Amino acid sequence: MQGKTIDQISLGDRASFEKTITETDVSLFAGLSGDMNPAHMSRVAAEKSRFGERIAHGLVSVSLISAVLGMHLPGPGTIYLGQEIKFTLPVKIGDTVCAEAEVIDMNPEKNRVVLKTTWTNQHGQVVIEGKATVMPPVASASS
Repeated sequence: MQGKTIDQISLGDRASFEKTITETDVSLFAGLSGDMNPAHMSRVAAEKSRFGERIAHGLVSVSLISAVLGMHLPGPGTIYLGQEIKFTLPVKIGDTVCAEAEVIDMNPEKNRVVLKTTWTNQHGQVVIEGKATVMPPVASASS
């Protein structure tokens, strides 16, 4: 299974991945990361916060872009080099987040692709925006 090589990618190509963020996702991420911030873990504390309820860790939603880049565009074999992100709205438990990547720049000589990355919730609101840089897989030699 191999993703698209730089020769198979065009400016404007897009791919996305959508997932509903669950209580389990938040709990597992807290255990994995060690981030037990009350904004994520305590209903009582979160109700007193500016959000009025628990919110998911920002990186839970950010991680969805890994499925886009590693499985769809460019896909398997892609090396993830960097990610810029800006959080614009909180993601709450139960929100459905769609992570989308769009090719905005390519450097064939260096085998680099830059993608605009956008995460939206079920209301179409942008919750995170950014830019990813990846190295697509190289063509495999024929047997």
